[in-house]
Amino acid sequence: MTNPSTARARAVVTALVAAGVRDVVLAPGSRSAPLAYALHAAESAGWLQVHIRIDERSAGFVALGIARVRPAAVVTTSGTAVANLHPAVLEAAHSGAPLVVVSADRPHELRGVGANQTTDQVKIFGSTVRSFTELPADDADPARGVRSAVTRAVLAAIGARTRTPGPVHLNVAFRDPLTPDDGPWVEEIPSPVQVIGSQPGEPVALPRGPRTVVVAGDGAPSAASVEQAASWGWPILAEPSSGLRGAATAVVAGRVIVEELADQIERVVVLGRPTLSRPVTRLLARDDVDVVVVPGTADWADVAGTARVIADAVAVPGELDDGEQDWLHRWLAASVAVAAELAQPRPLDGPAVAHAVLAAGGTVVLGSSMAVRDADLAAPAGPAPSGATRVFANRGLAGIDGTISTATGLALTGTPVRALMGDLTFAHDVGGLARGRLEREVDLQVVVLNDDGGSIFATLEHGKNEYAHTFGRFFATPQGVDIAALAAGFGAVYRRVSTAAELAETLTMPVRGRSVVEVRLDPDTARQRAETMTARLREVVRS
Repeated sequence: MTNPSTARARAVVTALVAAGVRDVVLAPGSRSAPLAYALHAAESAGWLQVHIRIDERSAGFVALGIARVRPAAVVTTSGTAVANLHPAVLEAAHSGAPLVVVSADRPHELRGVGANQTTDQVKIFGSTVRSFTELPADDADPARGVRSAVTRAVLAAIGARTRTPGPVHLNVAFRDPLTPDDGPWVEEIPSPVQVIGSQPGEPVALPRGPRTVVVAGDGAPSAASVEQAASWGWPILAEPSSGLRGAATAVVAGRVIVEELADQIERVVVLGRPTLSRPVTRLLARDDVDVVVVPGTADWADVAGTARVIADAVAVPGELDDGEQDWLHRWLAASVAVAAELAQPRPLDGPAVAHAVLAAGGTVVLGSSMAVRDADLAAPAGPAPSGATRVFANRGLAGIDGTISTATGLALTGTPVRALMGDLTFAHDVGGLARGRLEREVDLQVVVLNDDGGSIFATLEHGKNEYAHTFGRFFATPQGVDIAALAAGFGAVYRRVSTAAELAETLTMPVRGRSVVEVRLDPDTARQRAETMTARLREVVRS
């Protein structure tokens, strides 16, 4: 007879595979050993892929990166290991990523009695997860209820019935012995579970006529495709990770153009969840503009409470009238002028690097501080050639943590990845560069904008001269890290670039293995650069 812990772990892994999970990130530990043995057997049988990471916090974000493409699970042992997943779980919750947390736990008789590595893991993530299920240790029938519980958890993660995808938590208790005591585990690959998902409602018809703009935030592709949004014939302010930057009517530097044309806007169609721009936030807060929200999921973003229509989809009948054509032409003309200004030769700065990285194509991950804002300003817009850029960013909570690990997870799905971030974002997750000697290599290039601190604060009110006595230590927090040494320590190839020509040469090379590219910027001129750039672009729009 197979011991109960081994049998239960095999039942959990089998159910995960049947529910469609093909990638599992494992942070090794003792109490999770039954799951480790089961995962090894399942990988050997070709059921799934296992990715080993020693740092649970990084493991959570690696799984999150995979979950940007397909459902993924992360497995940990008991105790603080589980708590270290919380940042990734929070990001998954707010970005709607199907992340399945499987935490090993001690049996109930060891809880609350001072047993080693034992804490209360029941609902440890609170209301953050879409579902929580506990599987207590069961010596009599260890497989009882496992398939049903795991299936329900995975379906909740992908939002098959709720249309609200996100993280789920399975807490599985194991008693000793934790090692298998029988022969090799060989079974047929489990048959998939078939579930008919809930369907969105009928589209709402939007009449033509009002001067309309489309604001596309993170998650927009689930609300409308590039082709659909472009067919409406309205200018699109597409954040870099919206997936709609390549639409024919998307504009460059939308946050600048909107400041000049905001007073003329009569209607806004919101796709996904916009988070980047204060001018756009102010536009969406106005009560004299019709706001139509098309979220793409059962939940929706309406921070100011101004939305008058919340729809699963919209239909726009008829052709553009003359007024709409003139309206679109004004936006596209402004976009062309702004793009030409941004293309003027100048020393390397954040927007120039962001433009170059995104124009190079492929898959890009943007750090959630200045990098994503530089890309929002300067990234190309409009139809792109074959191999167009796919852009990802952790915009659920917009934290800088786990960015390298998220990019690693994306690279593990089989695509080379470039990640653009600042030096603090890099330092915060430098452990994400680690790769065990027995783990597969990933094709990941990390481009670091190094201005020795948090330059985003320099562009906010904290960077004003009257706060100079506080700014450096309490906001910029310069670390003075040696990026070349850190890269070498983790086995990554390092290169420093100082000119646009050197950057262009670097970006023409294929991404192979792990590498770090450093671009040094002057931290003392960050605010001045931003203000000068914005003022010049607004002048171009007005001219």
